[in-house]
Amino acid sequence: MSQPLVPPGETPPVEGSIAEAHQERPDGGIWEHPLWWLGLIVIGAIIVAAYFAARIIGY
Repeated sequence: MSQPLVPPGETPPVEGSIAEAHQERPDGGIWEHPLWWLGLIVIGAIIVAAYFAARIIGY
C-alpha cells in the first residue's frame, strides 16, 4: 500500500480532478417561494368569486 488509509467520513484524494465546486445561486428567486404564488391565486379566486356574488345579489 503506497497511500495511507482514509479515515471514515473524509474524501479520499483524487488524481487529475480539475473541476471546481459549482456556485449556488442566491436565495430569493420567485420560483423558490410557492406560498407567494398560492397567495396570488387565492386572491384572484376571491376577486372572481366576489364579482359573481355581486352579480347574483344585483349590484
